[in-house]
Amino acid sequence: MFNKTRIAALLAATLLPGVPASADKPTSAAQVDYTKMTPTELTEYLIFEANGFKLDQPAQEGKTARERMTQDELQKTCSALRGKPADAATAQKVAELARDSHVYPEGGIKLGDWKKGRGLAREGAGFRLGPKVDDNTKKLGGNCYACHQMDPKEITFGTIGPSLSGFGKLRGNTPETQKYVYDVVYNAHAYFPCTNMPRFGANGFLNKDQITDVMAYLLDPESPVNL
Repeated sequence: MFNKTRIAALLAATLLPGVPASADKPTSAAQVDYTKMTPTELTEYLIFEANGFKLDQPAQEGKTARERMTQDELQKTCSALRGKPADAATAQKVAELARDSHVYPEGGIKLGDWKKGRGLAREGAGFRLGPKVDDNTKKLGGNCYACHQMDPKEITFGTIGPSLSGFGKLRGNTPETQKYVYDVVYNAHAYFPCTNMPRFGANGFLNKDQITDVMAYLLDPESPVNL
């Protein structure tokens, strides 16, 4: 738990009265009493009002930084829990919002190329905000290994999510399993309301073909995940 008063004092020392925070929108400590703000109000003020970020810079999914940082209804619903488990009504609402976001490939869900899927699982580049936006046409990934073990021979992986090693062996490669995996990668909140897993498809971070490639990495019997 941070000390809001201490932060306010530091900010006041940084933003001296009469010194603009930016050339576009002058802001000074004399104009704002940070000590009267809740932590949430202070955070939103610093991001959206005090020009602490370049909110007009483009993001790769076609939005601006401001649009990316603005929560949608699903995010607001989960944030309101403040880390607590979702009650039944909240879980149902979030799951319904997630299911409404799902868009499926024309012709139905089919496995893609597991080799491309392996590359997407290993690559963490793409969609970063900064002075120079990443070029998505050259490199993009889902960074799956940041949270999951997949290929049992990989020695570096995260443990935030469950191990997916041998996933296809355990779950099979049925149409039902394929739909489940597609849905989870596209927007996992449909099954796990307020999960930490990114909404790769719903947010446009991975397109439908890329999702089917990741599916193949998990489900194809020839994939090293299942050897």
